[in-house]
Amino acid sequence: MVNRLGKVDRRLFDDVIYRNLGAHDDSVVLGPSFGVDFGVVRLGEMDLIVEVDPVYVVPQYGWRRSSWFAVHILASDVAVSGIPPRYLFVDLNLPPEMSDDELRILWEGMSDECRKLGISIVAGHTGRYEGISYPMIGGATMVGVTARDRWVSPSMARPGDVVIMTKGGAVEAAGILASMFPEIVEREMGAEFSKRAQEIFWRQSVVEDALALSGLGLRDGVHAMHDATEYGVWGALIDIADASGVGIRVREDDMFVEDDVSEVLRIFSGLTGISADPFSAISEGTLIAAVAPGRVDDALSALSGRGIRAAAIGEVFKGSGVLAVGRNGERRVSPPEQDPFWPMFFRAMEMRGGGRS
Repeated sequence: MVNRLGKVDRRLFDDVIYRNLGAHDDSVVLGPSFGVDFGVVRLGEMDLIVEVDPVYVVPQYGWRRSSWFAVHILASDVAVSGIPPRYLFVDLNLPPEMSDDELRILWEGMSDECRKLGISIVAGHTGRYEGISYPMIGGATMVGVTARDRWVSPSMARPGDVVIMTKGGAVEAAGILASMFPEIVEREMGAEFSKRAQEIFWRQSVVEDALALSGLGLRDGVHAMHDATEYGVWGALIDIADASGVGIRVREDDMFVEDDVSEVLRIFSGLTGISADPFSAISEGTLIAAVAPGRVDDALSALSGRGIRAAAIGEVFKGSGVLAVGRNGERRVSPPEQDPFWPMFFRAMEMRGGGRS
């Protein structure tokens, strides 16, 4: 039996992880929860927002892009609480082939990006070890600090909330494909489009999106936020619905994909023969938020003021699951069986290796 790669499914999480959480401590306000990317620890009148993830580094992106991406993956999962990330703890388990110069470039890039975001690097560990390979070269913990109960989680959506989506679907899928295979994009669409498509990469963060919405008031104007990582927009909507115990109804005509993202997906679908629903594809950088109905205009204005395209795509209702309303009526959205990005990506890698790109 070959185990599926990526995050474990709900059954394994509930049966193994959730049943075994060490010692009970009342200061743990929010422990491990499926579909929630951070925990909360209470220290007196202050709450710590704590997020843990791999240090994800892809040399083929280029070291500058790799360092930016590594920081923003971590920072985004704190920012969806509505709280800016503040402290970073890093464990670097480096592959033996990584040179000192490469480490220096990567680390200086991560430090520079942390400085821009107001994040202090506090402690960690660094070493080279056999058996380590890119892209997972260690782990990190990102922490935010806030007053007691001044944060939101994907479990706080309420019936009547309006659902907002930023940046559209498949941002990460297109950003990675255009950056990893620029020669393919240039061959199909020309050098100018290839250069523009590679800029999609820098949209793969929800830090600015989430902190813009936090200005509406946490648990007042904005009730829940989640980034659309694996399984994309559908996955994020299902996570919020499940975590909050509500239903979400979205209007497919109001959902959007940016033109350059659609074009990149079209190129690689044609090349690989793999079709991709842009709303099932990995989309770090796309924020899904549940906002109080009277604050929707304020939310869209706050995002627009930062140059972030967004749209109200649906509503939260008393019920369960995700419903999509389109030209053919209403349908229940099932969790995607597979993120289409991965087979598309690995097929493109095979074709490049075989000299067919």
